[in-house]
Amino acid sequence: MKIGVLFFGALKDLVGRSAESIDLPDGAQVREVLLYYARKAPRFEAMMPSLAIAVNQEYAGAERALREGDEVGLLPPVSGGCAAEKSAEKSADRSVDAALGETMLGEVRIVRERIDAKAVSEALKRPEDGAAVIFDGVVRDNTRGRRTLYLEYEAYEAMALKQLESLATEARERFGVRAVSVVHRLGRLEIGETSVLIVVAAAHRGAAFEACRWIIDTLKKTVPIWKKEYFDDGAVWADGEPFPEEIRRPGSKPGPSTHHNE
Repeated sequence: MKIGVLFFGALKDLVGRSAESIDLPDGAQVREVLLYYARKAPRFEAMMPSLAIAVNQEYAGAERALREGDEVGLLPPVSGGCAAEKSAEKSADRSVDAALGETMLGEVRIVRERIDAKAVSEALKRPEDGAAVIFDGVVRDNTRGRRTLYLEYEAYEAMALKQLESLATEARERFGVRAVSVVHRLGRLEIGETSVLIVVAAAHRGAAFEACRWIIDTLKKTVPIWKKEYFDDGAVWADGEPFPEEIRRPGSKPGPSTHHNE
């Protein structure tokens, strides 16, 4: 059977492509995909403990059985930045880039144009709201002492949209806030531009602050969006935090395969 495989971030650079199809025996599991690339590229094997796996845009484990035409995404840690950085940071196109819907509960979008923070926040607020908390993540001009020229963001877009909408829904339920908007930008971003905007509207400020903080912290660990940083002397994919244990593939190496097609 044919399986589609997608690569992102540093993993895409390692294998030299963003997607390909491979042949596997009927009934093969995700671990067969991992073994396939471990055999082809020793450096891939070294990365495996940090990878998460998606099958048809949903997180999955190595034991997941595959079917003809399935899409397997191999996901390096997303662009959360290292722990040292975190203490210091603390008219949409209606195409494939754009929106899941704008409603009274907010909007979730992935865009490639500049994000208008004022327009998004004003569209969300209602007379019954006592607070609107905004997180405006902007591109800064340095990283660990190196001058940043610009950033590029890429995503597993269909899956990222699903994950962002799920976060917005969970935040409304978990914290009892009225509405949440999340807008993330892809492509090239210049210094000072907004990469991600989160707006939370609620009757009371405490819930709004808590929900906003939870969304950005969870987004940076679980949503498949990656950041490449460009400097005077080269470019690197930003270090991401490890995926949470519940979605990360077990770190052990895949066992020997009894049926595998190269």
